Amino acid sequence: MTITEKILAEHAGKAHVEPGEIVYCRVDLALANDITAPLAIEAFERMGAERVFDPERVVLVPDHFTPNKDIQSAEQCKLMRQFSRRHGIRHYYEVGRMGIEHALLPELGLVKPGDLVIGADSHTCTYGALGAFSTGVGSTDLAACWATGEIWLKVPESIKFVL
Repeated sequence: MTITEKILAEHAGKAHVEPGEIVYCRVDLALANDITAPLAIEAFERMGAERVFDPERVVLVPDHFTPNKDIQSAEQCKLMRQFSRRHGIRHYYEVGRMGIEHALLPELGLVKPGDLVIGADSHTCTYGALGAFSTGVGSTDLAACWATGEIWLKVPESIKFVL
């Protein structure tokens, strides 16, 4: 198996996975920022979820609009802050403690080799450089993961190089 297949199998509780297979995996971290978190929070509340699966494994970073450029961006960050407080999110990084989310998580040691990390941001795949499986997801998928701690993923096809 490839390293990706090994990580997905481990997080799906399986001995082996096959390319193209759909697996349900537990996540180590579920990340959002000030653009994507408000959408995820809205979906989370709309589905009637009462608490996040693990306040230690949800990460919220005001990144794109911090410092706030206008009232709308300040409201988005306020929504994240309130959600974090209401759910006891340990890894909420307020202004003065935050930075670029994809540099911050490795700097803080939150991502380790073998982890499965999802984030409502297309650059979440950055953590593959650390030996983790990481991928971007939509905000509604993230909301479902916040409620359950799991996400469905399709095991990628192996890349074959022809010279």
